[in-house]
Amino acid sequence: MTAELARIAEAMVADGKGILAADESSGTIKKRFDSIGAESTEDNRRDYREMLFRSTEAMKSYISGVILFDETLRQNAKDGTPLARIIADTGAIPGIKADAGAKDLASCPGEKVTEGLDGLRERFAEYYELGARFAKWRAVITIGDHIPSRGCIEANAHALARYAALAQEANIVPIVEPEVLMDGPHDIERCFAVTEATLNTVYDALFAQRVVLEGTILKPNMVLSGSECQTQAGVEQVAEETVRCFKRTVPAAVPGICFLSGGQSDENATAHLSAMNAMFDPPWKLSFSYGRALQAAPLKAWGGKAENEAAAQAAFAHRARMNGLAAMGQWNTGLEKAA
Repeated sequence: MTAELARIAEAMVADGKGILAADESSGTIKKRFDSIGAESTEDNRRDYREMLFRSTEAMKSYISGVILFDETLRQNAKDGTPLARIIADTGAIPGIKADAGAKDLASCPGEKVTEGLDGLRERFAEYYELGARFAKWRAVITIGDHIPSRGCIEANAHALARYAALAQEANIVPIVEPEVLMDGPHDIERCFAVTEATLNTVYDALFAQRVVLEGTILKPNMVLSGSECQTQAGVEQVAEETVRCFKRTVPAAVPGICFLSGGQSDENATAHLSAMNAMFDPPWKLSFSYGRALQAAPLKAWGGKAENEAAAQAAFAHRARMNGLAAMGQWNTGLEKAA
């Protein structure tokens, strides 16, 4: 089992490829559909995601895996083919969002803990039968006055580790996602300190739960200035501080780190990733697991209309290619201008 988990994890960070996060909850995708004036029906959600999964150029060349929402993993395409099979036929790996969302943490105002451990063993058995070979669990860490608290970090680290152990028991690779939010006026130094503390606690918990690190993927935030910080760190500083932080905290046994975009613009998320790969030779693969940063352009191009599918697929292929190049340190702004 360990060898198979390691094989899948390595495939998820294949050279020049990354993960498409298409696991938006019903509420989140409704907001995105509202932004283009499309109704969030089950059929529309299926059609939109099927359009992405049938983007042959993007999927075969730049996407190693796709994180799905529970509804999507169970859906069939218009022609009756399971969406998970369409993904697998491109060579990408189907995955599943396993958590039940972040809820208020008792006695810790302004902080969240992710729920969903109850019944997870049984759900993993079903998800495996439906074709999922990896999973994702997101924890949310907020920076603010006197937070995050130790209790918040430890509660989320423990849940991540319990989830990861259950995933591996089911022969499913766990993506471990502790996201330190970029919301707020904090500077990059504060983000570094909180990210370092969070990752140290997460890896202590993973060790305690006997999680095999070779069969995991880390999906973290980059070390950034807060979104409301008056002084925004430049691309090279973000790359330097992020890699420095991760060298302090992430064991070399982890095959790869697939960053979340976390509110960055499409181009910034790409630029930061490319700089890390161009400037450093870290012990893990550095790639992407982007949702909005891959989907914003194709969603806008699609506009909820079938006749726009080709334009939307072209927009998706462009963003996938840009990030595939970034995962190899080969992206530059000229490629964006040329497109």
